[in-house]
Amino acid sequence: MRDRHALLRGAAETLPGDTPRLDAELLLAHVLGEERLAVLASREAVSETDAVRFERLLARRRTHEPVAHILGEREFWSLPFRVNRDVLVPRPDSETLVAEALAHFRGRPPERVLDLGTGSGALLLAVLSEWPEARGLGIDLSEAALAVARDNAARLELADRATFRAGDWVEGVEGRFDLILCNPPYIEAGAELMPDVALFEPASALFGGVDGLDPYRLLFPRMAGLLAPGGVAIFEFGVGQEVALGALAAEAGLASRLANDLSGRPRAILLRDGMH
Repeated sequence: MRDRHALLRGAAETLPGDTPRLDAELLLAHVLGEERLAVLASREAVSETDAVRFERLLARRRTHEPVAHILGEREFWSLPFRVNRDVLVPRPDSETLVAEALAHFRGRPPERVLDLGTGSGALLLAVLSEWPEARGLGIDLSEAALAVARDNAARLELADRATFRAGDWVEGVEGRFDLILCNPPYIEAGAELMPDVALFEPASALFGGVDGLDPYRLLFPRMAGLLAPGGVAIFEFGVGQEVALGALAAEAGLASRLANDLSGRPRAILLRDGMH
């Protein structure tokens, strides 16, 4: 039998990344089938069998494999999302888009939602969980990603209101939407990434051309034709891209506003048809 707190201390000293202790706690909780806080509160010893299983997971994390991939799940907007190498791991910063959508439609829920580059389906399913009458369409070029999104919709009991289909951004998308969400690839080509990202997440969901802005150049001019009256499109973007995106929005005849994430950094741009 092994002391769980000694196990955690030793494990944290061997793991990469910014949150080694948290990672160790999450992995041990997974092995023991307990909530993380329950793991910390308990003094019960860990069996040798579970200690061996824990060490196997630690070995994977030492190769920089994301904890979300090891666990097969990541929480986003307090919902559990299945993730794998075919999709980006949902980040807390992306919850900014959900929060801004809720604020925009306070008191008048949207009916139709479009999620471009849906990946795991996290953005679309998060907003649908807040608006029981809303329906949504998620588009992604990757069939493997769409399989993950459909599975998440089924697990969250939202499959009856969420449709997912393969497509190249807005090509073939018909009708108008009250809310459009998009977390496009926005990293500059050739940028150095942390091993957790570079080795394990799909490059097609990360890199957005030489300056990272190619998806916005393509999509901003299409927004006015897809937004319903009073609708809004909310795009996530990277560090230092807000000025260029404001200019692109103006060129497309769109009114724009920036929104900050929890750290106070500009994270999302909200677009409305400048003619309405």
